[in-house]
Amino acid sequence: MVARLLLLLLTLLFSTPSPAAASPHISAVISQSGLDFAKDLLVPRAADTLAHLSVPDIERSVSIPIIGAVRTVASRIVLGGVAVANSTVAAGDTGVVVAASLSSVNLTMEWSYSYSSWLVEISDSGNASIQVEGMDVGVSMGLKNENGSLKLFVMECGCYMKDLDITLNGGSSWFYQGFIDAFSNHIRSSVENAITNKIVESASKLDHFLGGLPKEINVDRVAAMNVTFVNDPRFISSSVEFDIDGLFIPSDKTAPQSDINFGDTKLAPALGSSSNMLWISLDEDVFNSVSALYFKAGLLQHLVDKVPDQFLLNTASWRFLIPRLYRKYPNKDMLLNISAISPPSVRINVGRIDTTVDLDVIVIVLGSDDIVPVACISLSVAVSGRASVSGNNLVGEVELNYFSFDLKWSDIGKLHTGIVQSVMRIVLKNLFVPYVNSYLGQGFPLPIIKGFVIRDAYILTSYSSIIVSSDVSFIEPMNRSGIKQVLGSVSEDPAVTMLFH
Repeated sequence: MVARLLLLLLTLLFSTPSPAAASPHISAVISQSGLDFAKDLLVPRAADTLAHLSVPDIERSVSIPIIGAVRTVASRIVLGGVAVANSTVAAGDTGVVVAASLSSVNLTMEWSYSYSSWLVEISDSGNASIQVEGMDVGVSMGLKNENGSLKLFVMECGCYMKDLDITLNGGSSWFYQGFIDAFSNHIRSSVENAITNKIVESASKLDHFLGGLPKEINVDRVAAMNVTFVNDPRFISSSVEFDIDGLFIPSDKTAPQSDINFGDTKLAPALGSSSNMLWISLDEDVFNSVSALYFKAGLLQHLVDKVPDQFLLNTASWRFLIPRLYRKYPNKDMLLNISAISPPSVRINVGRIDTTVDLDVIVIVLGSDDIVPVACISLSVAVSGRASVSGNNLVGEVELNYFSFDLKWSDIGKLHTGIVQSVMRIVLKNLFVPYVNSYLGQGFPLPIIKGFVIRDAYILTSYSSIIVSSDVSFIEPMNRSGIKQVLGSVSEDPAVTMLFH
């Protein structure tokens, strides 16, 4: 029956063509294994919430031989325990279909009847237990983009009960068969409608949750990632694909820093594993947008006054390489003002990530009462990098490839090319690269719903994009920031059951 119901709902899904897609900067694909993960997380909790579901009372006039019409009521109909025998999920062209077979379904109820005439008045009551021999439920849900948020809606929902075994207790046994004949189909349809309404109600709460997902992820006081959705989700090849803006925008908020590390990221073989739950593709425009944002905010500059080998920042250490510097400023401490003169440019290609940074390095001598800039060297620095995943953050590190330089100006005379090259190599390797890596090691957040964490991540680099392929785990309740109040009371597993209470 599950297969038949699934086939019927899929036919409805495939009847509507999908809309044309725009070009996002981030694309997230939930594969079939990801859909199965979500289904296995949600369906059992949804089934649990059907326990103690109340069904409206049923009142009918039952015709009893000899006596005539008898007013009969089935009341306090309550669904008992429900277990999921099996379930399936599939993506069509316009939505997702979830179907499940339920077992161990039972109900309890009370019954009563009354009859009155000018000759006699009779009444009786009792209780009953109902065992359902198999139940199938199915729901098809669509998703669309509504002002940058996800809108979930139910396209079709149904419940089918197979045979009912009604056992009446109490009262007169002569009445039993008449009651069963009169009420069996009505009980069936009432329970099916109640379960269908409960599923639709749960889907509405899930829609409310999705609509409340943040449209920005704050990184620090300067930058936030724009995670508004672009275009409608696409349902193709047993997967769901979401388009996200993904570019960085200004932020005046400070985001909490995460120091959680869930292990090293592995580099993916060839095309990775199609069984991974989640694929996130980030265009190089994402990285160039944050580069431009930090440059505009004046953050791509660093005043170096402390280094591991502190003697390097004293003119005495350079007296043999740059004698004029030492003679003019003997045994004076120094500073290096390193600043980008344009936003760094990130280029991603198959198997590599390259960045070019244009810098000015101003050498400053600390006098007794003042600071004296003595030289400015212009650098064009090429670095190569690698990306990895730590927690839910994309992090990275770079290494120096090569650099070129030009002496912009100098108050300590013309500097020898070889000397400048040696000095700049020391500055770049020992100061610039470690400083950059200290920031790249913090990374920035990937668009993952709170309560879930990336695990077993692989990194692929293709033309102009980085692709993160991973599984996900559920690690913490999603009942923060008002979600609990929106979605209802939370039980032992609040992150999931809140969607169905």
